This record gives sequence, C-alpha cells and structure tokens, in this order.
Amino acid sequence: MSGVKRKRYVLNVKQKLEILQKHDNGESASTDAEDVLNEGNTISHSAALQSVETLLDYMGQRGFDYGDITAVRKICVDIRQEMNKQ
Repeated sequence: MSGVKRKRYVLNVKQKLEILQKHDNGESASTDAEDVLNEGNTISHSAALQSVETLLDYMGQRGFDYGDITAVRKICVDIRQEMNKQ
C-alpha cells in the first residue's frame, strides 16, 4: 500500500496521565489510549450504516461470495439494533 497516507494520532500529556492513573489504580489500560483518541472522532450510526450499505452495493456489483455479503448484512442489522436502542 505505498502512497497511502495514514493519519497519525498522538496522545497529549493530559491524556497520557489519565491512562497512567487508571493503570496505577488497577484498571485496565489496554484500550484506553484508543478510546481517548476516538472520543472526538466518533461516527454516527446513520453514517456507519450508509457506509456499510455502500460496501454491500460494491460487493454485489463485484460478485463477492455470498458468505461475505451475509457477514456484512449482519453488520447492518447490528448497527440498526444499536440505533433502536438509543
């Protein structure tokens, strides 16, 4: 994947301290860094659903395997269930 630029996220000092304090208190810090970075980068359920439905269209046009399409449809169902919970 040469030529593909990935956005690099860096924790600020305050975020690092919060994670270290949680770790010192015995809390799991394994996914805390990712959670902190994603706080401002959340995607709405409707935007996620639209993206997955676009992917389904693409998969249908390209003749993907039925099992793969079924797995992606399951993701649509899961997103809709999450939307209904809120």
